[in-house]
Amino acid sequence: MKKILISDNLDPRCVEIFKESNIQADLKPGLSKEELLNIIGDYNGLIVRSATQVTAEVIEKGVNLEVVGRAGTGIDNIDVNAATRKGILVMNTPGGNTISAAEHTFALMMSLCRNIPQGDRTMKEGKWERKNLSGCELSEKTVGIIGLGKIGREVALRAQAFNMKVLGYDPIMSEEAAAKLGIQLVCLDDIYAQADIITLHVPLNDKTKNLISLETLKKCKKGVKIINCARGGVVNEDEIVEAIDNGYVSGAAFDVYSEEPPKNEKLVKHPKIICTPHLGASTVEAQEKVAFQIAEQIVDFYNGKDFSGAVNSTAVKTSDKTISPFIRLAEVLGSMIAQFSGKNISDIRIIYDGENLKEYAKALSVGAVKGILSNTIHEPVNTINALFFAKEMGLDYKEIFNPSSINYAAEITIKAKTELTEISVSGTVFNDTEIRITSIDGIKCEIIPSGYILFYRNIDKPGMLSQVSKILADYNINIGGLSLARQDNVKEAMTAVSVDSEISNEVLAQISQIKDVKEVFFVHF
Repeated sequence: MKKILISDNLDPRCVEIFKESNIQADLKPGLSKEELLNIIGDYNGLIVRSATQVTAEVIEKGVNLEVVGRAGTGIDNIDVNAATRKGILVMNTPGGNTISAAEHTFALMMSLCRNIPQGDRTMKEGKWERKNLSGCELSEKTVGIIGLGKIGREVALRAQAFNMKVLGYDPIMSEEAAAKLGIQLVCLDDIYAQADIITLHVPLNDKTKNLISLETLKKCKKGVKIINCARGGVVNEDEIVEAIDNGYVSGAAFDVYSEEPPKNEKLVKHPKIICTPHLGASTVEAQEKVAFQIAEQIVDFYNGKDFSGAVNSTAVKTSDKTISPFIRLAEVLGSMIAQFSGKNISDIRIIYDGENLKEYAKALSVGAVKGILSNTIHEPVNTINALFFAKEMGLDYKEIFNPSSINYAAEITIKAKTELTEISVSGTVFNDTEIRITSIDGIKCEIIPSGYILFYRNIDKPGMLSQVSKILADYNINIGGLSLARQDNVKEAMTAVSVDSEISNEVLAQISQIKDVKEVFFVHF
């Protein structure tokens, strides 16, 4: 009999779902780290919410683990890479808390505009402060929604019901798809300039960390209100306090924090900031949904049915060792396209050179779309839901097959258009397992996609590398490796610089200002 450990508080009725399928489920919330490590080896499956940290150490001790399930969307508390290396399937429950998170966002929005928490607090203090707590209407205000995944779209729907003008930013969603939802798709600077209220629904990654900072808040309408129900770290918590104190921002609301529980007392105790303890998914309905959903998904997994919510299903489901590296390659190329573009992507073409790839084109294309979306939308993207999300976002792609390859036995190329240009990246697999980038915008190269890489394209002339290296050295950024390539017919060169740490926008801007540098990109693999 399979054994499942449920180590966080979960609706106890999900235990019955396992019992009906002859699976033993033990509900043991509140285990210490040591207690979890001592017993995890006895179980085939582990179900958690956000409290249990499924670290590499836990996975190593789970000698019989086959599946880890997260009753919720975020998987920040699970070491997915460690699980994948051990052949353990990681699942989550996408969509289970969408309505709850959207409603909580709107509750914070209304509380900000009508000073509801302040009114309640002063009443309990025996005060009657009607004049000091005058608010503003939502009707005819402009809300800017950054991130138009499921939650962002639900917030847009509710905003329209309140007669609000809805602006949205998402690097993937097409204008046509947004228009059908009543959303005007704009760039970030337009949201900053026009929105009375800005709400964030994006993942936390290198591009979104500190997306809302003092610098961006100075671009906003004076008196803007900021809401973060997405991920801690998307808003710079110290700088928004400063922005409120200096009059740039009239108020803010947080449900998520860079550190939980938060220790930033200036943020939590500020009279113009509303704080809730990560309640976005904390409704009876949402917790019932995710509890039942994760139990049913794991039962389907053990019954050999098609399963949904698999975060690392490509690595687990693809048993053909020959094609697995090409699926990973397709994801890498898609990720590069998304990180290179910075603008709305359209007209995506996935080109397969080599007869051997045609049979696996569907899995490869899903990998490419997954790579693009994983860098752009809030919800966790996997091989099960990538095409579903792409359809919702109006993201289309075309497959092109060439029976032979000019350069390699098999090669994948992704081309995409943005508002300003067309970008393309190509790659192949060496020695059955080694992924290589073989071309960027037509410039042939051989690059190992790993870690942090700075790419810059320039006029092919002496001294360019030394200028870039000096800027990196000035900011104490260590270079780990170099790859140089050039295109003789147009006298252009492409350089890939592997570095040991993230490169800030300030550094990238300095490099882009070097004479004869044409484009600068920073990619994190």
